Amino acid sequence: QVQLVESGGGLVQPGGSLRLSCAASGSILSIYAMGWYRQTPGKQRELVAAITSGGSTNYADSVKDRFTISRENAKNTVYLQMNSLKPEDTAVYYCNIDLRTIYRGVYWGQGTQVTVSS
Repeated sequence: QVQLVESGGGLVQPGGSLRLSCAASGSILSIYAMGWYRQTPGKQRELVAAITSGGSTNYADSVKDRFTISRENAKNTVYLQMNSLKPEDTAVYYCNIDLRTIYRGVYWGQGTQVTVSS
């Protein structure tokens, strides 16, 4: 059984920063790509940032130069550092991890709310 536990969401003023974390636990043999998605009511979930096992990253255009994704393989953890936050960044953020136990599969975190408001 694999669990993904997210933390770090909350309320922040425009221009502020937050750091999200997502830790995977269970009988994990390998972790491949890790990523963060976000979703607002009535809209599809969208990719925010992703990082490969080799450390290559890609970002949505709307967050480039403001958000940074990183991973700590020893802790099976992915982070999202969010700076210069804007009201339009308000959403539920989900981590997404491609990993192998006995089988390979993609797992989702439970979601964490990020609200950017004055």
